[in-house]
Amino acid sequence: MGAMTALTDRCFSGVIFDMDGTLIDSTPAVVRSWTRWAEEYEIPEEKFGDFHGMPARSIVAKLMPPELHEESLARVTQLELDDVEGIVALPGAVEALATLPVTAIATSCTRDLAERRIAASGIPAPDVVVTASDVTHGKPDPEPFLLAAERLGIDPRRALVVEDATSGIRAGQAAGASTLAVVTTTQRDALAFADLVVDDLSAVSWHVSDEGVSLSLR
Repeated sequence: MGAMTALTDRCFSGVIFDMDGTLIDSTPAVVRSWTRWAEEYEIPEEKFGDFHGMPARSIVAKLMPPELHEESLARVTQLELDDVEGIVALPGAVEALATLPVTAIATSCTRDLAERRIAASGIPAPDVVVTASDVTHGKPDPEPFLLAAERLGIDPRRALVVEDATSGIRAGQAAGASTLAVVTTTQRDALAFADLVVDDLSAVSWHVSDEGVSLSLR
């Protein structure tokens, strides 16, 4: 209760959302693309750990020998670009983006892939979209959220980061932001270290005032 009270009592200068699993449901397309990639490169399923929320480049680096990094990264990137079937907005996502005046997306997708998935889902894209193409280090490094806060013109310590992956929550915390976790793709227990955990964005009401943005539970 303490963490919930602390978060719902706070006022934020802006909200930075992860995209896949937070604002949009791309899981079927992601699974199809990576499964096909793993089959083509004969990577056994047990080699895949908790890579959700990490950039494709980081995943490939953990699974493939150095001499195949660029080739295999290009292949999985193309597979993901070619498959946007069934990508939809998650509950509460469109309302949040339409309601909040200062928002950004910080995603582990590349720029091209982020644009394709945003278009496929129909969510309104905020002015600031930070992708893996914009940063040197991806989540769980804080760089994506620090850059998003910088481009929004806000102090990251007065930002709220909304995520569905443990790597994203860690990145948000490392950036100094408060964190709201949604359990759309990850078990609730694994996200318990976030400031607040909810089922999805439809569980949250947003309140905008001259002081900034606050939230409450529905």
